[in-house]
Order: sequence, then structure tokens, then C-alpha cells
Amino acid sequence: MKIPAVALLLLSFTAHAQSFKPLADSIRKAYDIPALGYAVVSADSILEMEMLGDKKANTPATLNDRFRIGSNTKAITGMVAALLVKRQLVQWNTPFFSLFPELKSSSNAAYQHITLLQTLTFRNKLPRYTYTNAVPTKQQIRGNEAQQRYAFVKWLLRQPPVTDTATLNLTNAGYALAGLMLEKASHKTYPQLIADLGQQLHIHFAFGAPNFPDTTQTWGHDASGQAEAPASNYKLNWLMAAGNINITLPDYARYIQEQLKGFAGTSPLLTAADFNFLYYGLPKFAVGWFWQMNDAGHLVSENTGNPGTFITTVHIIKDANRAYIFFTNIQRDKVYEGLTLLYEALEKHYGH
Repeated sequence: MKIPAVALLLLSFTAHAQSFKPLADSIRKAYDIPALGYAVVSADSILEMEMLGDKKANTPATLNDRFRIGSNTKAITGMVAALLVKRQLVQWNTPFFSLFPELKSSSNAAYQHITLLQTLTFRNKLPRYTYTNAVPTKQQIRGNEAQQRYAFVKWLLRQPPVTDTATLNLTNAGYALAGLMLEKASHKTYPQLIADLGQQLHIHFAFGAPNFPDTTQTWGHDASGQAEAPASNYKLNWLMAAGNINITLPDYARYIQEQLKGFAGTSPLLTAADFNFLYYGLPKFAVGWFWQMNDAGHLVSENTGNPGTFITTVHIIKDANRAYIFFTNIQRDKVYEGLTLLYEALEKHYGH
């Protein structure tokens, strides 16, 4: 890899740089990232936004191209939950089995008191599950997509609880339960709830692999650099509320801007107190967001999506009125190193 060249370019950047596009493209090439998009936003401005490289072989990526955001979906699910709580259709302390009493007798007793908030904050003992788990098989989970999500949760609740967790149990399983709860409380499917949010924000959310069924859209790549053929991943449907949204970089930037507006109390969706609860209401991880204090004494909210062939990361610094967003269409460990280099350079220039 051409890391020395990247390091030299980093050193050459000053506070007077007008665009970080040359640096970003050098990092993209050095770390073999097919497509790299990034955005720096405030509550009311796009300070910088670029899409570089190829969305598929020999096809340049544009800002109109869609990327999977993986676990960044979790924060969107949490926001939908907050909107339903605001409408008093459900409460944070609503027990799962108050909405699905028919599942209680067949479920493990360890889960009998689990609430909506616990499903959304990793405060549960549900089994650890991701799209790489071998069971259940496709043959065990039948029906249309909504029926499959219900059958999958029914299966999850029969499994033994984890025993090696103190506070945070990093599992997608809770979000599968949360998705069902939001559907039941609203009398809408999860995709309909997400579409409603998109309509309010004038942005378009979609689901699954961007190149399925539209092969002109972005192709993801695995750790070996192999492009993922167009297909629908049934396990990611089961985990829809945990990590299956795709979106363009400009639309996601608009979504993140609404979060910054929310902290300032200027979002029509929720109050500033609601936004602060979603981001910082619990230690380390609240409703869809990890958080920590940076060296400037500012709270930083972060999450990373890695659904197999994409990596997306976002950092929101509410006290600086800044957010940094990164989209890639490859999932490889070294990519995180390149994204960190770019984030640190942008943050030094635009604020932290």
C-alpha cells in the first residue's frame, strides 16, 4: 500500500485547504476502496461532500448512488420509536409480551420482562445474532417478509439467553423484537414507518442490496475485493430494523442534519430533550448511538455499519454543530484505518 504517500499528503494539508478531495482520493487508492464518499455537515450547511471512485467495475460512483448503511439503521429505528412514543402509540417501558402475548408461553423465561427500550439499547440477554449465523435456516422461517420477521423473532425467543454480559449485549436480536413492536403499535409495516420518516424529511430510504434489482446501482465488495452479485439476503430481511437500509450520501447527510437541528431545538420532529435522550440517555450506548467525550470535552456520537460488503461510519459532535459521514462499498478491516485518517484530517479543519 502507498501509505507513505498518504502520510506526506496529510502533512501537506493546512487549515487553508479548500477541499479534502485530493486527500480522500489518495486514501481511497492506498486502501483499495472502490468507492469512497464523505460529507461534513452542520445543522444548516453542507460544508463538503464528495463521492470518489467506482460503484462497480469501470463505472464511476456519483452522489445519486445508494449505499448500505448497516447498523446505522439502528439509530433510525430508534428515531421511529421516539416518534411513536411521542404519539403515545407505545412507551419506552412497554413490555414486548404485552403486544405479543401469544408468544410468551413458548419463549424462554429469561425474556419475559423485556421492554422496548431494552431491545433498542443492548440492555438485554437475547442471543447474539448476525447475518453470518448458520441457524435458523431459510427452510425454518417461511412466509412473506413480514411473516418471516415474526417467525424469526419467535425462534429467537426460544433460544437460551447469553450469560457473559454485564451492561451491553451487542446483538442485533433486540432490534428484531423492536421492529415487530413498532409494527404492532403503529399498525404499519417497518418499511412503511421508514417511508413515513423519509417523507417528513424529503429523503428516500430503501432496503437491501442497492444493486438488486437495479444492477446500475452500487455493488458492494467483500474482504477479498470480490463484488457481491445482485441478490436479496433473507437474513438481512430478518434483521431489517437492525441493519438493512440503503440510502444516498446526500439523503443521509440530510437525515444527520436533522439530528443537529434536533439538538438545537429546531427540529419539528422531536424536542431537544428527546434527541438528547436518544443519543445520551444511557451510558456508553443509548438508543442506536455509541457515545464518548473527545479531547475538547465535547460529546461525540458514533456508529458504524458493516453489513458484509459495505462500511459506513458517522460521527456527530453536537457541541461543535458538526457531523462527519463516510460511505464505502467494501468491507475490509484495513478500510477503517483509512477512514480514521480522513476523519482526523477533516475534524482538525472543520472542528471537533
